[in-house]
Amino acid sequence: MKSKIKIYAAILTVFILGAVPAFSQQITKFGVVDTSKVYNAYFRKSAPVRNYEKKREEFQKEINRQTDEIRKLQQKKLDYVNAGNDAAAVRTEAEITKKKDYLSEYTSAKNVELESLRKSLQNSDEFYKKLYSTLSKIAESGGYSMILSLQEANAILWYSSSVDITNQVISELGLN
Repeated sequence: MKSKIKIYAAILTVFILGAVPAFSQQITKFGVVDTSKVYNAYFRKSAPVRNYEKKREEFQKEINRQTDEIRKLQQKKLDYVNAGNDAAAVRTEAEITKKKDYLSEYTSAKNVELESLRKSLQNSDEFYKKLYSTLSKIAESGGYSMILSLQEANAILWYSSSVDITNQVISELGLN
């Protein structure tokens, strides 16, 4: 009887020692973040973005105003042509050309200005410091081994929505 107990104890010991490495293996946990969504949520509330949006609206209003003036001049030219006033039609055509050239230059200059503002917003160190600090906190508290950006990792072909921590990041940044 004692020998059977020793055999069972030996088998149990072998089983336990064999199982310990299996239970001690760490399971890798990944998370994904839609950084574009976080970026938009963050900057939607920032003063620099509001300034950018205000400038963009002002520029668009001016473009619309100039375009309306050109349309009115084109109608005026058509009226002159229909009335047989060729001299006035030629003067109006010259004015239309001048306004179109101005509008083209204005649009190009303002697009360059807006692009410069947009790039400076995207490269904001303050945003990235907060983002990485928040990601680190969420990763450590959630047991994540790695957090991937959906925009930066073209290798992500599929992911479960259960690993998407985007809304948690937005919440942690106080952007709800």
